[in-house]
Amino acid sequence: MGTISHNNDSSTMQPVNSPVVLLIGIIADTTWRMFIPTIGLTILGVYIDNQLHSMPVATGVGVVLGSILALVLVRKQIRNGGSR
Repeated sequence: MGTISHNNDSSTMQPVNSPVVLLIGIIADTTWRMFIPTIGLTILGVYIDNQLHSMPVATGVGVVLGSILALVLVRKQIRNGGSR
């Protein structure tokens, strides 16, 4: 989080807890929960398909499993009120 000073003394910096900063944090948290599992498992599926010459079986499984995992992580975030 960013900091803001209410006077010229830099040793008394206070954290910024504005709604905008908190919203940006929630958006960033949701973004990694959606994209990391989906993209990561898709890339893993492509790699496995290339190794086993089984296009597009593992890629499809990676997309589906990544999407399910992303859904579970976002639902968990929502149930916890937007926090971890």
